[in-house]
Amino acid sequence: MLAYYISLRIGFPKPFWAIVTVYIVSQTSAGASFSRGVYRFAGTLVGAMATVAIVPNFVNDPMVCSVVLAGWIGLCLFFSLLDRTPRAYAFVLAGYTASLIGFPSVFDPGAVFETAAVRVQEISIGILCAVLIHRYILPKRMTGQFTGKVSAALRDGRRLAGDALSGAPGENRRDRHQLAADLLAIQGLATHLPYDPAPTPPRRILQLIHDRLARLLWLAAEVEDRIEAVRLGDGEAPGELIALVGDVGAWTASAETEDREAAAVKLIAHARSVQKRFGTDAATPSDRLAANLAGHLAEMVGLLQDCDRLERNIATPGQLRDATSLHGPKQAKGYVYHRDPWMAGRTALGAIVGILIGCAFWIWTAWPEGGMAVSILGVCCTLFGNFDAPVPFVVKYIVGSIYGVLISLIYSFIILPQVTEFWVLVAVLAPAFLFAGSLQARLPTTFMALGITLTIPILSVLGPYYTGDFAGSLNSVIALFAAVGFGAVSMSLFQTVPVDGAINRLLRLNRRDVGRRALGAAPNEAHWTSLMIDRTALLLPRLRLIGKACPDVLDDTLRHLRIGHVSGQLRKTIPQIKGEVAVELRELLSVIAKRFSGGKPSTTPDLLDLDQWIETLIEKTAGSVFKNRLQIVDLLIDLRFALGSPADGRITTDDR
Repeated sequence: MLAYYISLRIGFPKPFWAIVTVYIVSQTSAGASFSRGVYRFAGTLVGAMATVAIVPNFVNDPMVCSVVLAGWIGLCLFFSLLDRTPRAYAFVLAGYTASLIGFPSVFDPGAVFETAAVRVQEISIGILCAVLIHRYILPKRMTGQFTGKVSAALRDGRRLAGDALSGAPGENRRDRHQLAADLLAIQGLATHLPYDPAPTPPRRILQLIHDRLARLLWLAAEVEDRIEAVRLGDGEAPGELIALVGDVGAWTASAETEDREAAAVKLIAHARSVQKRFGTDAATPSDRLAANLAGHLAEMVGLLQDCDRLERNIATPGQLRDATSLHGPKQAKGYVYHRDPWMAGRTALGAIVGILIGCAFWIWTAWPEGGMAVSILGVCCTLFGNFDAPVPFVVKYIVGSIYGVLISLIYSFIILPQVTEFWVLVAVLAPAFLFAGSLQARLPTTFMALGITLTIPILSVLGPYYTGDFAGSLNSVIALFAAVGFGAVSMSLFQTVPVDGAINRLLRLNRRDVGRRALGAAPNEAHWTSLMIDRTALLLPRLRLIGKACPDVLDDTLRHLRIGHVSGQLRKTIPQIKGEVAVELRELLSVIAKRFSGGKPSTTPDLLDLDQWIETLIEKTAGSVFKNRLQIVDLLIDLRFALGSPADGRITTDDR
């Protein structure tokens, strides 16, 4: 209402756009509302400038003008799908602002500059009012929500480590999935932190925490596999190793105490001592396995200790303290988003095709309300374009629009004609807008609420004065439902991606990238780990949609992560060694690259032969005189476990 009042006082011709903007910008925290406002203003400004540049230059050919506008909208949608951060909203706005201003101006290009300028001002008023109210009237800080989520993720990481040590496969799987989802949620919240009014932790601390939790996610699987192998081994497990596993498990489950830091230092020293004792001679496979497990336990404790230290730094604004005491890498990579240009291009092209079909119908029939209908169609194609299957969300929007139309008709022709004072107008609008706002704050009803909050101000024509044009309102309603209905059909035909197809594409990309890492043509370990975890987070909701647990799919994603990691590490060690071992390592990695780069050639060994080959190579390396032979032996053991041993029944779905 503040935005509406200011717009009326200034004399804007369509002040209802300020109301609509407030509802679109408003989020459940001050930081998110501010950042969304910034992105909306930037997108609106760019979209308005693009419209002013496009429409007058193609004034003589409406169809060509429509093609260029549709191309701009598709381009904006393409970049928004590639970005995958809250900043993508700026690209969305740049697209649908051009749609809202451009298509109604195709047959009236002389007014496009004035329309664009006024629209930017109206929206700016809405953004300013939304940001000020959320910041100073009962503000909800995002920092507290963020630190709570980080603490929950760290607890999930410690629980994952504890379950890996206790050998609970079902619990471990759930823990890994939860931690992957936690990391994505933390990154989403972190994007808004710079806009929050409260002091925020340094960005580097967040990146360091992420890198350690990401490494812990797959390291826990390594530890779990080793402990299972030790328990199933033919020989008696060394008592010192069993005691070490128990001590680490007890430390992981312990509450936060002053002794936790000192206990971690002792555990790491003990684990390194066990690793050195069994790894120096490494006369038998069981000794090599014990040394490998002890090394992973030392790294696990170090990662968890780092997380404890970094969590304490979060509460202290300013620079990172005690960075030199961290066990892991001091350089942080942070979260890495999976980006798929092919899928983004497919969705953007589908939006362009749908919009152009709508434009062709509008121009061919000379429908007076066609410009408005196509502009709404463009909004739908961009607003819902980031979903694999957008139609269910469009249906929710249609349901909300139906309610919005009914409420608008009641306001327009029964209530508003009786209103003569602004404070009375505020009072009569309050029930509908407060109810719609409460629905918008709840995730299941967000899109239905948008259908209400975007419809009431426009159809009720909350302008400088009352119009009460029933014919105009009816035409607008017809255009609205025709556009949204055709948008649902268009998106189901041209923008919908089958869930199975999206899952299979992610898995194919995983396999391809494993092959690339085996050939040494892939990003570093931190980038690779974060990328694979993001893909896991993308798989989780899609697997729920098909109504299956599909644990094998997610387990295979984790195995792809592990195989790619160790393959990249082995590729780096090859230049440091010579002789037969180096030749065999190159050949082994080439075979793995072929195995994961698409169709499996007939000359590629099956899993059992590959396992025996790695075992033989371990024996050769252990008996060599290379300076870094123990590191190579460890990596080969990691590769053997990551690929899966047929004797233990650990076979990936790639080999089924």
